[in-house]
Amino acid sequence: MAESLWLVASVTLLSFFALAQQCQTSAELDDATNSAITSAGRRYFDLAAKGDVAALRQSADATLISDFSPIETLVKDHQQDLAAAQVTTDGDFLLEVDGSAPLAHAEFYCGVFGKNGQTPGSAIFNLDNLPPGKYAVVLLEAASAKAQWKFSLILIQAGADWKLAGAYLKPAQSAGHDADWFTARAREFKAKGQMHNAWWFYLEARSEASPLSFMFTQATDRLYDEFQSLQPADLPASSKPIELATGGNTYQVTAIFPEGVGDDLDLIVKYRVADASDSNHCYQSNVAVIAALVAKYPEIRSAFAAVVARAQDSSGHDYGTLMVVKDIK
Repeated sequence: MAESLWLVASVTLLSFFALAQQCQTSAELDDATNSAITSAGRRYFDLAAKGDVAALRQSADATLISDFSPIETLVKDHQQDLAAAQVTTDGDFLLEVDGSAPLAHAEFYCGVFGKNGQTPGSAIFNLDNLPPGKYAVVLLEAASAKAQWKFSLILIQAGADWKLAGAYLKPAQSAGHDADWFTARAREFKAKGQMHNAWWFYLEARSEASPLSFMFTQATDRLYDEFQSLQPADLPASSKPIELATGGNTYQVTAIFPEGVGDDLDLIVKYRVADASDSNHCYQSNVAVIAALVAKYPEIRSAFAAVVARAQDSSGHDYGTLMVVKDIK
């Protein structure tokens, strides 16, 4: 009886979402649509690999053109990596938004869902302020002798064409490791009672398990179910900074998260200052924040190669300092 109730609730929920937004996986698309989406994705990858920013801009949706600098920077910074890579398609999705006004929050359920939630071929996409229309998500993998990359595109249909609406690039591994490795380390830290390390390594595992921060799969859902209850209460959240006191000063820490840099895994701490353009003052406060952070969470020493403090102000200035863990007093 409980299972039947779950199925009724599930069908009702998915039917409600289907009224405003729909999603099809590549396996569900007709050959012509799937081919058009895949071809467009490959074409934009080729332009990025050639460093042809002008052609990408000409092929972009008007909304993206108005703020094209992130795409331009992505291409310029990684053109050589992409040029040396062989590309394969890892999946396509067709997203449709009905109505006459943008959706404040669109949630797409793609593929087959079972009584326990997602299945290996399913996905959920969460996107905000999405105008009505047809969108495609194209997932590509770019592999070379030096590295592997996940290159993901958002396209929007304009007549018979698919315009570029977004592009994302991330390494297939972080610090030389994949999601399974970070998951195993998170479990080890949990077993040792090092809950902060466990949480940070879980965040990295979850990031590695999906090519996009707004895409959720069976793998990311399972990680969420396993680790979400372990989130330490003394870490900052997106809208809830924590106070870090040191040397008579109190700093508002807004974020602490891991980041792969080459073969190293560093811990990044962001905090607020009045003026981050004052490099001399920010260097001193960065060093103080790093020392105070390691003193507060000494387990950092066993998990990370370095700690990076980034002082940020309301004007958008940012000043960073890196300290190798073994040199932190």
